[in-house]
This record gives sequence, C-alpha cells and structure tokens, in this order.
Amino acid sequence: MSKPGYRKWQCTTCAEIYDEALGDAEAGIAPGTRFEDLLDDWLCPMCGATKDAFVLYV
Repeated sequence: MSKPGYRKWQCTTCAEIYDEALGDAEAGIAPGTRFEDLLDDWLCPMCGATKDAFVLYV
C-alpha cells in the first residue's frame, strides 16, 4: 500500500506501476524516491519503456 503523499505512475506500454513509496529495488532506487527524481535514463523494469511512457496513476 502506498504511503500518504506518495504517488503512483503507470507505464502506458505494459501497465507496470512505479510506486514512489516503494521505489525500484532491482534498479537500486530507494523507497521514497519521487518519480521526477528518477534519472532520465531510468527504464520500466517490466518492458524497458522510457520514463516518458509513464502517466500518473489515479
């Protein structure tokens, strides 16, 4: 479950969710890392889509 104040972002290619509260452990992204703070070369862990393929998940 996401913590208050953290957002979730969804990949428009494969529907993978990036949860700011959880980060991306496999890529070395710490929990609490905001989506906008991810490096520009970060890729979707499921399909390899670029960061710009993600939209805010509501």
